[in-house]
Amino acid sequence: MDWDKLRIFHAVAEAGSFTHAGEVLNLSQSAVSRQISALEESLKVPLFHRHARGLILTEQGELLYHTAHEVFGKLAMTEALLTESKDRPRGPLKVTTTVAFGSTWLAPRIREFMELYPEIELHMILDDRELDLSMRQADVAIRLSPPRQADLIQRHLLTVHMHAFASAAYLKKHSIPKVPTDLDGHRIIVYGEDTRPPVPDVNWLLRIGMPSNSMRRPALTLNNVYAIMQAVSSGAGLGALPEFMVQDGSDLVHILPEQEGPRIDAYFVYPEELRGTQRIEVFRDFLLRQVAQSRF
Repeated sequence: MDWDKLRIFHAVAEAGSFTHAGEVLNLSQSAVSRQISALEESLKVPLFHRHARGLILTEQGELLYHTAHEVFGKLAMTEALLTESKDRPRGPLKVTTTVAFGSTWLAPRIREFMELYPEIELHMILDDRELDLSMRQADVAIRLSPPRQADLIQRHLLTVHMHAFASAAYLKKHSIPKVPTDLDGHRIIVYGEDTRPPVPDVNWLLRIGMPSNSMRRPALTLNNVYAIMQAVSSGAGLGALPEFMVQDGSDLVHILPEQEGPRIDAYFVYPEELRGTQRIEVFRDFLLRQVAQSRF
């Protein structure tokens, strides 16, 4: 197959339209369309269904897309390995973790890493979904649950503790809960059920102090732990937060101190084929130093 046509096909499949793919490739819509038509003609199969609302891959197109995606991912990895200096780590490093951990703990500490390794081009992807490392959606992940893929290297990074918090203003208005049953009279903010939570048993405040198989009704649900912290800080209610999110000087108050939520193990994870990569090794060592200096 012609590599240029395959590259254009991959871009179109990702973008969902000739126009958007053309913007990414710096080509006109007609040029992109001609290349796709030529590829379909050479393969003698249609790759896209054309609709007024955009393009949808055919069954044959899906097969070609998955193969092309894997090939381009491996090429990107190979390029990064070839360009990495033996003396000093350099090149791109794509790191993914949850929105809460990345926003409140990792991002404020990343400046030091950038100064230590200025030739590493760092990309942080904050997403509560687990990106596919084997498909090179990211090089490294910091995951708050054990990896499910067998072909990933994992190292235990830290153990996160969850506690109940509320703002001082909220407690002044609604009183401080002394025992779990006091939560019945409070507004509880929890993680919504529309998406998979980033940590197990994230909504434990709904069940403590309740009869078996009973749950409190939340006052507010949000699909992001960082957003829960913001809502709790604003005085909207009380909620369960990882300890690393509550910084020194915060106005959040630790309530029900004898009650602790689930302990969450976080892992540093990367694909087997990236074993020995300098960029990954120095980033791992940097994280371990930062973890040793932090409270979780």
